[in-house]
Amino acid sequence: MTRRTTTTRRQFLKQTSAAGVAALGFPTIIPSSALGLDNTTPPSERLVMGCIGMGGKGRNNMQTFLSQKDVQVVAVCDVDKKHLGMGSEIVEKAYGNKDCKSYRDFRELAVRPDIDVVSVATPDHWHAITTVWSLNCGKDVYCEKPLANSVHEGRAICNAAYWNGRIVQCGSHERSGDNARFACELVRNGRIGKLHTIRINLPDDDPHHKQAKELSEAPAPQPVPENLDYDFWLGHTPAVPYHEKRVHFWWRFNLAYGGGEMTDRGAHVIDIGQLGAGMDDTGPIEIEATGTSNPKSLYNVFWNYKFVNTYANGLKMIGEAKGPRGLKFEGTDGWIFIHIHGGKLEASSESLLTSKISANEIQLGRSPGHHRNFLDSVKSRTQPVASAEIGHRTATICHINNIAMALGRKLTWNPCCEQFVNDCEANRLLSPSMRWPWSV
Repeated sequence: MTRRTTTTRRQFLKQTSAAGVAALGFPTIIPSSALGLDNTTPPSERLVMGCIGMGGKGRNNMQTFLSQKDVQVVAVCDVDKKHLGMGSEIVEKAYGNKDCKSYRDFRELAVRPDIDVVSVATPDHWHAITTVWSLNCGKDVYCEKPLANSVHEGRAICNAAYWNGRIVQCGSHERSGDNARFACELVRNGRIGKLHTIRINLPDDDPHHKQAKELSEAPAPQPVPENLDYDFWLGHTPAVPYHEKRVHFWWRFNLAYGGGEMTDRGAHVIDIGQLGAGMDDTGPIEIEATGTSNPKSLYNVFWNYKFVNTYANGLKMIGEAKGPRGLKFEGTDGWIFIHIHGGKLEASSESLLTSKISANEIQLGRSPGHHRNFLDSVKSRTQPVASAEIGHRTATICHINNIAMALGRKLTWNPCCEQFVNDCEANRLLSPSMRWPWSV
């Protein structure tokens, strides 16, 4: 395999800036829509967007952004030409023109001075590199959940957002649901008494889970399709032979690229647990987790998991691979169950669900929609409902549960310094060993 050559961020910016300036020198015919006529949003209020990752979720997110009148998508990026073509076609159909620019390299998109915001919906192992690069280029970022594929990468995103003064919305969209926010208000205002347990139901028996479990060994290598830049897709992960079951969609079941169901839907369910417990800026201190995996398979993530995460105040988050998908807040005076997805609520008493939150109680507000909340936050320069720090803390719980399962023992976690206590072996698993030339 030919090794990819690359440049540092500073060198890349220097190389591309001259081309960008030259392009700005050409005369331009400005349509009336650009001036805010014809009932369109004027440029002063319009957010120019580029979208990185044109797989299914990337296209879905982009279509949601396209429906917002104050967003103009001008660029798409993907290492798969087929996905890139589908993304470009969606944009061109939405606007009735051929102006959308396509990129294979996300750095060329992020460096464009006319782009304000970036949507990232790559496989998980690319979240941190693309998001940090975009933040360092001065962009605000909507990044799919989980925020990153390791604890250290997640912290790198938080740091980049802070030092660049940028907004990050993690794609934990369940947090924007009215029912979920209302249920968390009930819990935090003591309607179920003192909260002592959060039960996480995270089933792993969906059809795609069953397919993944059936793959008991690594399949024989296949030729790399012409439409895919496979080495770029692998990025910082080890150079390994191509197989179609390694990449699109199925990557989530290999620990090099994702964390299995623990980081997939777990990043939704555990996230609401953090919100209801008022733990968005911290995490548990003791981690116990068991699960099964097949190291001979292409898919080496954990199944049939059980975990107990204990917080400093004694609260326990107890999870296992069973349905229905969602979480149950248990208190001394009752319980509330939130279904993921959909947000249907159940409670120990119907009166709980008709309870009113008064003005002097904890109020979590309501979101106009997860994507809309991001755009509003960009314009107001206020934190969204799932900021980088919130997304990072949720993803961290998912990752340290996976690490506990990998090591097969109880771990002690310090959420302040984000390290395992007196455990060098576990701490080495907090960050991947990145293949040259990639880093965060």
